[in-house]
Amino acid sequence: MKKKLELEYNMNTTPRLLFPRLSTPGGLAEWFADNVIIEGSVFTFVWDGTKQKAERTYIRENVAVRFEWLEENENTYFEFRLKTDDLTGELALLITDFVDEKEKDDAVVLWDNQISRLKHAIGL
Repeated sequence: MKKKLELEYNMNTTPRLLFPRLSTPGGLAEWFADNVIIEGSVFTFVWDGTKQKAERTYIRENVAVRFEWLEENENTYFEFRLKTDDLTGELALLITDFVDEKEKDDAVVLWDNQISRLKHAIGL
């Protein structure tokens, strides 16, 4: 049984600059996967030669994008959501993922590393 994992990262950038890197094959290939291929709404993510397919089931420009894994037995997805703080104007990237309880710590480290790559890709 997978558990929902929610993470938040402060991003010193704008939604207009960040969102394409969360929602397009070229943007995702900069930091999330080695390669990303799109066919309709199905994205194929490639890591070290291993492929996983996910369908983009929700997109709201500069706000959120959700991908549902196609090969999972459970209805699992990962989602990127942007939130701007009303007082400070700071942009946060909220990530929702589903992981096995035993793999939670590893998943957090993996996301931390991926977000470091993302920040590097956009010059932060």
